[in-house]
Amino acid sequence: MRKKLPTVLATRPVSQSRFLKAEQVDLEYSNGERRTHERLRSSGFGAVIIVPMLDEDTVLLVREYATGIGSYELGLPKGRLDQDEAVEQGADRELKEEIGYGARDLRILSTLSLSPTYMSSMTHVVLARELYPERLQGDEPEELEVVPWKMSMLHELLREPEVSEGRSIAALFIAREYLAGRYTPCR
Repeated sequence: MRKKLPTVLATRPVSQSRFLKAEQVDLEYSNGERRTHERLRSSGFGAVIIVPMLDEDTVLLVREYATGIGSYELGLPKGRLDQDEAVEQGADRELKEEIGYGARDLRILSTLSLSPTYMSSMTHVVLARELYPERLQGDEPEELEVVPWKMSMLHELLREPEVSEGRSIAALFIAREYLAGRYTPCR
């Protein structure tokens, strides 16, 4: 089901943000060269992106509005970790908020950076299995559409115009390789 895009009421520059904090980093390289770089400093406690497996071949995706690109995006459930929250706890909470399921089996598969040359934030990839229905109230402004997709048809997902988020694509392929026995997490 395609939703109507939200109406943009206004846009304006922001000198400070509750999410984004920039800092300068003075570096000296091993060859003596010095440079000052800017990076976005992490403003939280990390993030999770979850690969929720309904069964051995069905992953649950969500369709939600992505303000950055101004359209709906089909991807994995994800969110920021709360203070003093373990990765697995945050993943389970986000699942309950975004897709209405909890998971009895949560496994951290990897950690991804979004843009390591100028961002310090890291996202933990978590595989969720043995799902059971449970919903928590989240902070989304509208209910997210849950879309089942066959992992065996992952190559077809790449053709979908609403699929562009790199973390979701990477996490799906990492999970596929783990589930096929071709990848073992380093933990």
